[in-house]
This record gives sequence, structure tokens and C-alpha cells, in this order.
Amino acid sequence: MSALGERLRDLHAAGHAVDVPGLRTDDSRFAPGEARDAAVLAAIVDRPRPSFLLTHRPSNMRAHPGQVAFPGGKIDPGETPVEAALREAWEELAIPPEAVTVIGQSDVYRTGTGYVITPVLALVPPDLPIRPNPSEVAQWFEAPVDFVFDTVNHVVRSADWNGMRREYLDIQWQEHRIWGVTAAIIANLSRRLDWARLADA
Repeated sequence: MSALGERLRDLHAAGHAVDVPGLRTDDSRFAPGEARDAAVLAAIVDRPRPSFLLTHRPSNMRAHPGQVAFPGGKIDPGETPVEAALREAWEELAIPPEAVTVIGQSDVYRTGTGYVITPVLALVPPDLPIRPNPSEVAQWFEAPVDFVFDTVNHVVRSADWNGMRREYLDIQWQEHRIWGVTAAIIANLSRRLDWARLADA
């Protein structure tokens, strides 16, 4: 494991061993029907300036068209969240599971669209030959962890959803708008991981 991977594992363990109040984890009051389990791979690219690997969903998808997302999807019967996140990263971006260093799971997020999402924090090498599946990924990009973790870049917005007012986070990186569930997962991770301490190590 790389030095960044070792530090991430230490910070993940320390950050998840304590209670962190005020995390954004539950929009289930907006959700119709029965919840479905899902997982996403919050993959950090091991660069001198580490970055998150993110995708744009195709505009013709039924769920969340055009939105920025982590690779991920529904958990199949018999799968763990880690197995589902690795499978989805392979299906969406052709990231081989053996190239992924899993750091650990993070806070479950209950969405307003009926999913219970487990984020799986991981580290991937910088030289992966990414091959997006056009049926699931319109575009992929990287956003620096230090930028998206900085609360200065977290804008709180609100909108009406199913007759109720809903607040959500919005993070703008270059031409990419990261918002909703993905922004909330990033914000939660930023509070779990002492990134400034890692950067100074």
C-alpha cells in the first residue's frame, strides 16, 4: 500500500471511531415506497494532489440524468457494499477490482429517491486506463480532494421537492456542478477525515 493509502486508512479509522454530529445522511422523508440498498465507490486518485474520480450520468438515464456521481448502483442479492461498489466501478469505468485499495465504508446516506447508499472509500493508482461505458457514463473527471473538502466551496441551496422545501449542497469545480447526494457524501467524508493533517504529513 502507498503512503497515502496508509495515512487514509489511519484517518478513516480515527474519524469513524468518534461521533460526528450534523452529518447530512437522511433525506428519506422525501422518498416514496420501499428503500433499495446501493453502494458507491468514493475513489481517490493517488496523485501529488489527490483527487476524487467522478462521472456525469448520461442525460437520457431514467434516474438522475446528467448529474455528477461516484461510480455505483444497486447492491445485488448476496453482495456486500464493497463488492457492489467494485463491480459498478468495473461496469461503468472498466476499473479492475484488483487495482482498487479499499480503505473502508463510510456513513450510509438515505436519499430522497428511495436508496440507502453506502459510500466505499478507496484509493486507485493515477495511471488507470479509464474506459467509460457510454450507456452509464457521459463523461468522467477528477476533482481535487482539498478543493471539494473545503467548506468555503460548499454552497447551501434549497428547492421544493414533493411539496416540501429541501436543502442541499452545491460544489462547483471548474465546469462541473457537484450537488445533492454526491456533494453530501463528500461533505460527510470531509468531516470524517482530517485532510489537513494528512496533507501536512
